Amino acid sequence: MERAAATPRVYLAGFDVFRSDALSHGQHLKALCQVRGMIGLYPLDKEVPDELEPRVKAQWICRANMDAIRSADVVMANLNDFRGPGEPDSGTAFEVGFAAALGKPIWAYVDDDRPLLERVSVSTDGSAAYCAKGFAVEDFGLNVNLMLACSARIVVGGPQTCLDAMIASMQFS
Repeated sequence: MERAAATPRVYLAGFDVFRSDALSHGQHLKALCQVRGMIGLYPLDKEVPDELEPRVKAQWICRANMDAIRSADVVMANLNDFRGPGEPDSGTAFEVGFAAALGKPIWAYVDDDRPLLERVSVSTDGSAAYCAKGFAVEDFGLNVNLMLACSARIVVGGPQTCLDAMIASMQFS
């Protein structure tokens, strides 16, 4: 898909929404998009109605984020480790999968280019590697799970590097 004449809309997926400075960081990410001629769509852009009960509030947020992904031309995801080595945020992984199902181009960034097998603490039995919980750790030489690595263009670096790679490619697919 070549860059459209309209300003590209980039959904900014990632666990950044859990940062203590989430709103200002979102503004920073959107500014990075703006200087590159793109519109950043941050998950916290819409204000959640206060009167909603927790479960209904969660559903509202889910629908709003899915609608934002639908309206985006491309998704850029922060796939860095979140709550454990080698594991990005599960919500971000869902957003990547949702975008893939919609046929959206997906770009992602990570800080660590080492294969997953080197990033996760493993023990081996000669034929396979296992994490501390006893589950096999895939060995495809990829730095994230194969479903993410095969669905997104992975860039080593931060959001600026990823946006610049998107621009340099002159396409978002």
